[in-house]
Amino acid sequence: MSPRRSYDQYCSAARALDVVGDRWTLLIVRELLAGPRRYTDLHADLPGVSTDVLASRLKDMERDGLSTRRRLPPPGAAYVYELTGRGRELLPVLQALGVWGQAELGERRPTDAVRAHWFALPLLRALEGEGLVEVRLKEGDFHVYAGAVDGPVYGDGPAPAEPDVRLVLNTDTCTAVARGELSVADAVRDGRITVTGDGTLAKALRDV
Repeated sequence: MSPRRSYDQYCSAARALDVVGDRWTLLIVRELLAGPRRYTDLHADLPGVSTDVLASRLKDMERDGLSTRRRLPPPGAAYVYELTGRGRELLPVLQALGVWGQAELGERRPTDAVRAHWFALPLLRALEGEGLVEVRLKEGDFHVYAGAVDGPVYGDGPAPAEPDVRLVLNTDTCTAVARGELSVADAVRDGRITVTGDGTLAKALRDV
């Protein structure tokens, strides 16, 4: 395990950066906000990270109390990484960074990787209300837990139970929401998001 580096400054921002300021750490947190993940899954969804760096960051995060590692019971018998309560407290930090970074998105570059579930946090910011939301994109499905205060805030693939609302949209619309150029309500009114479901959140979106 690498020794912990420090700015050696008596400042809460500096102390926070001592823990999460290394390259890849906050993106690992982004992935673990989906719940327990295997090392191979994390590596697949963090294109560009080396195996050595990923392993080092995960060890650092365990040491700093941001995540834990546990072994799944048979027949899985694989190790998974998951956030601690302290790690989950970074959600608003990531959301604030996402809002600040909207102006940096611009057009997608040919070298830019993309995963459908990377749209989960921007969409979560744009949704008002509580409930399980299934999102269908050409690139893949994901789901978000709007208003969640504990546990995973999103997940890859279809919703694990009957969702309160299903949203069908294309990548251009999701990108516009992620950039802050389009609200979910306006996208629904313009017919750019199709809403189905009987939950309170579905009814509220249909009534916008």
